[in-house]
Amino acid sequence: MNAISVILVDDHAVVRAGYRLVLSQAVDIAVVGEAERGEEACQRYFELRPDVLVMDLSLPGIGGLAAIRRISNRDARARILAFSIHDEPVYISRTMEAGAKGYLSKSCPPDILVEAVRRVAGGEIYIEPALAQRLAIQNYTGADSTPSLDHLSAREFDVFCLLAKGHTTREVAEELRMGYKTAANYATVIKNKLGVNTTAEMARLAYQCGLFKT
Repeated sequence: MNAISVILVDDHAVVRAGYRLVLSQAVDIAVVGEAERGEEACQRYFELRPDVLVMDLSLPGIGGLAAIRRISNRDARARILAFSIHDEPVYISRTMEAGAKGYLSKSCPPDILVEAVRRVAGGEIYIEPALAQRLAIQNYTGADSTPSLDHLSAREFDVFCLLAKGHTTREVAEELRMGYKTAANYATVIKNKLGVNTTAEMARLAYQCGLFKT
């Protein structure tokens, strides 16, 4: 039986090396490529057509969410497993809506990553059990009600999250590797879309939407 082919996408080489080490211990999984930016992830995916694409969300360039959406729009059969530091339900919902077939937090045990790759490669939807439980509770209680955030594009959502956490526009530009003017333009568009005037109002909205833990 052929091994499950995997591409790893993360902007930190050390993190990718860690993923590779974990997956290399599974005899039925083979890492065939890596990428560190959203655009590069798209290019590598269509060059190599892996069974599973393991994708971080916080990437320079177009970002992980936009890359997932771009790949899924071109290939509905793409099997993308998101692997992120973000474990809030709204991140999971938006990522799965973008076309991902699985979602893990980077704090999960190594064996969960291996299991998730196998399950997603087999055509299943896989969300880390602890996250799936939180998501189910949010959906049941209606706590994850985020109608206004739905108007934000994937990149606008990335910028919104950083601003809501208290980052300055310059820090957002550095984190997402975009120009300062571009980050400032995003901030203006986001405020107009959400009907807020300050980053403090953004933070309040983020908490109301269940974006961050209280």
